[in-house]
Amino acid sequence: MRATVGDKLVQHGRVVGQHDQVSEVVEVMGSEGNPPYRVRFPDGHEAVMSPGPDCQVRHKEKERKS
Repeated sequence: MRATVGDKLVQHGRVVGQHDQVSEVVEVMGSEGNPPYRVRFPDGHEAVMSPGPDCQVRHKEKERKS
């Protein structure tokens, strides 16, 4: 998994009724775009994440084209 600043990190809900959590990558702390990432959630709080298999990176270039 590789990300750059501005990409969205989507953590999919694990149980029925749990919504996906979307955050924005504000800092890439690993080398060459690898985790961990500092992310900011819509409510403004930030966290350091090392995404697991339930996560997906939405690259900012692809979102602009869609």
